[in-house]
Amino acid sequence: MDNPIHIERRGHVFELTLNRPKANAIDLATSRLMGEAFTEFRDDPDLRVAVVTGAGEKFFCPGWDLKAAADGDAVDGDYGVGGFGGLQELRGLNKPVIMAVNGICCGGGLELALSGDIILAAEHASFALPEIRSGTVADAASIKLPKRIPYHIAMEMLLTGRWIDTEEAARWGLINQVLPADQLMDKAREMADLLASGPPLVYAAIKEVVREAEDMKFQDALNKITKSQFETVERLYRSEDQLEGAKAFAEKRDPVWKGR
Repeated sequence: MDNPIHIERRGHVFELTLNRPKANAIDLATSRLMGEAFTEFRDDPDLRVAVVTGAGEKFFCPGWDLKAAADGDAVDGDYGVGGFGGLQELRGLNKPVIMAVNGICCGGGLELALSGDIILAAEHASFALPEIRSGTVADAASIKLPKRIPYHIAMEMLLTGRWIDTEEAARWGLINQVLPADQLMDKAREMADLLASGPPLVYAAIKEVVREAEDMKFQDALNKITKSQFETVERLYRSEDQLEGAKAFAEKRDPVWKGR
């Protein structure tokens, strides 16, 4: 496959489309390309928000490419920077990521979606962790999913591999919004443009605090902030944008964020 991912830049927005017919499954080479792409997104100061989706109308991503595995791709092979799919282990990613789930989202594809900050889904999308049926473990999902939705629902999905539709996914808080298929990308881009117009240094601070505080006691995390131990928070407090926000409020105008 010459172009397993398609990348488009729209102003401050970075769009990545997984494009591996028929199912958008991820092999080792594609995972490495995705890692390089997300690293570019992370490190480019002009890019503020990412949108990730799949090509076609049936599949977002089913995860690991079993056909590639049968041809010699090792499940413990070199996934590249960021681990499987290039995103879930990418260090220092302090920018918002929107997942636009356009169809079947299962296995490693669901783990990829869980790596985003906002998940939008087309009405016909569906979700599952079928690894149990092939005698393997959904490792990243076993860590993430019980923290995102009720424990017993997460365990049922992990232990049985059953599928859920978008109505149930929304009910458990797995996804933010369900949309008609033909409106999915319009909504994702609308949300991306909204975020891209916002304060990037604030987003960075939010993401670092949320990530680092996940397994900390409340007071320990708060103490870390007050003791100036979060780099992004300190950068925000010393920034031009912090002053710009106060000035814009006082002058009753929209702020102009520069990310510095």
